[in-house]
Amino acid sequence: DCVTIAEESTAWPMVSQPTSMGGLGFGFKWNMGWMNDTLEYIQRDSIHRAHHQNEITFGLLYAFHENFILPLSHDEVVHGKRSLLNKMPGDLWQQFANLRLYLTFLYTHPGKKLLFMGGEFGQWSEWNHKQSLDWHLTEEGDPNQHYHCGLQKLVTDINHLYRNKKALHELDNEGGGFEWIDCSDHENGIISFIRKQVDGAPLITICNFTPVVRSEYRIGVPNSAHYRELLNSDSSIYGGGNQGNSGGVESEPTASHGMDNSINLTIPPLGVIVLEPTLQC
Repeated sequence: DCVTIAEESTAWPMVSQPTSMGGLGFGFKWNMGWMNDTLEYIQRDSIHRAHHQNEITFGLLYAFHENFILPLSHDEVVHGKRSLLNKMPGDLWQQFANLRLYLTFLYTHPGKKLLFMGGEFGQWSEWNHKQSLDWHLTEEGDPNQHYHCGLQKLVTDINHLYRNKKALHELDNEGGGFEWIDCSDHENGIISFIRKQVDGAPLITICNFTPVVRSEYRIGVPNSAHYRELLNSDSSIYGGGNQGNSGGVESEPTASHGMDNSINLTIPPLGVIVLEPTLQC
């Protein structure tokens, strides 16, 4: 077996559709638009993001037109473009929090993932083919080791989550696998959405693109249940500040976002939480 992937930037249609249907027959296509828009957004100072929220949400208008790969490739960390970590705005904690946020958003967004080496532990320097990666950043003696190792652990954990939870990949290229809860709360810098599978529990993702804790933040949910926190990018084990919901929260019969039930959350600054409904006792 082989995998064929097209890098194409002209919006040519049906690149990843079978030739029998008039397509070009590639297995996947790089989503260059998503990459450019989201990198443009995440590099903005958080105070300006409210005016550009469409950059982080626009990709869902066409996410299911092709079998997309979301590419954070070597092209984006060479020739003066800076490493992923160095693209992030703010002071040290904000840079790492922004990158944890961005990579968690990548993994919970529909589409296959491409993350070039070095991004998974937050290399400061651009990729240089003449030398090894800066692994010393993850070793004792580096003053920011806990940040780099925390980011590395986050990527490890979210890879396991991606593999183990069908809602994150089973309907990757089908519109039925995704539903917005709210994509328009630009004032608070929050987006929230549902990832679905054929049979089984959906996953709820809430992203906070501001450096402000959002307390008592209510979102609608599809099920009356206890919502368990599967992942929190602000966990201290990832180098974060441990803002969250003590592992989970109960839904309430309060209508919100067009749904009969809702949950009241604490959303960490520059953070993402991923929730899964479980049966109530």
